[in-house]
Amino acid sequence: MNVLIIEDEKPAARRLNRMLASLNIDVSEMLHSVEESLNWLQNNEHPDLIFLDIQLSDGLSFEIFEEIEVKSAIIFTTAYDEYALKAFKLNSIDYLLKPIDEDELEAAVNQFKKQQPKQAEVQVNLDDIRKLLINPIDRKFKKRLSIKVGQHIKIIPVDDIECFYSENKATYIHTLEKRNYLLDNSLEKWEEQLNPEQFFRVNRTFIVHINAIKDIISYTNSRLKLVLETYNDQEIIVSRERVKDFKNWID
Repeated sequence: MNVLIIEDEKPAARRLNRMLASLNIDVSEMLHSVEESLNWLQNNEHPDLIFLDIQLSDGLSFEIFEEIEVKSAIIFTTAYDEYALKAFKLNSIDYLLKPIDEDELEAAVNQFKKQQPKQAEVQVNLDDIRKLLINPIDRKFKKRLSIKVGQHIKIIPVDDIECFYSENKATYIHTLEKRNYLLDNSLEKWEEQLNPEQFFRVNRTFIVHINAIKDIISYTNSRLKLVLETYNDQEIIVSRERVKDFKNWID
């Protein structure tokens, strides 16, 4: 069996590699980001099985499947909460909740050996799960942020935020007051906490609030350019693979 691990936390990837070795399963490669995974899969024969983390260092692992057709079965390794686990179970895709248990790992591998799912079936399930992750039911989202400013703590309602953005490996918000504030967590972590009816990830750098969009302009290569109410430090371009979802979001 040829196996690939895609996991952004290197200690977790090494631990999973050791656990698989104890089951006499060889891991051909360990990858840590969307970009690295795309490059590897485009230039190598696809493995029989991929252990796939959802949240990678540069985005959601679903972006891999938007770019290329992955000819492998998938077992998710995830720290997502119960609503996501129910989705995996409903769609008959194996998952392992971190920290991974040895017995559960062996059971998941045995299940893969028995089922050997076809790629077409895996892709349909991925699409269904992504919809559930983007539009979860009965989930509580951030209504306000508390941000340390010097010796003070400022409370900012999410409706006062025009966008979240990353720059030089740091994450910021821009508010209607034309102020920028540095945040502690990555853009990916904030994306999980925001109401998808209000906020949309337009590319790897920006998450925008729907009420902050002042204008939408056709752009090169079937993309869209957004103009926000006050933010104008960088161009905000809806990536080509996100345009369809963006149009559905604003309808």
